[in-house]
Amino acid sequence: MKKPLVKIGAIGTVLVAICCFTPLLVWFLGVVGLLAMVGYLDLILFPLLGLFIILLLIGLLQGAGRKK
Repeated sequence: MKKPLVKIGAIGTVLVAICCFTPLLVWFLGVVGLLAMVGYLDLILFPLLGLFIILLLIGLLQGAGRKK
């Protein structure tokens, strides 16, 4: 597996961004019956988005350092 941090960071960032900025997750929680959790989504999704962006940046910086 080449560049695992870049892969994890990119996939995680895209998934969390989709859940943050579209009503997709709210709709899914409503269908499942967990709509009461919508108020807590910002407490989980924004730090998770930051974590995945940091992982992506670390992976990219490590890859740039190996090329030299």
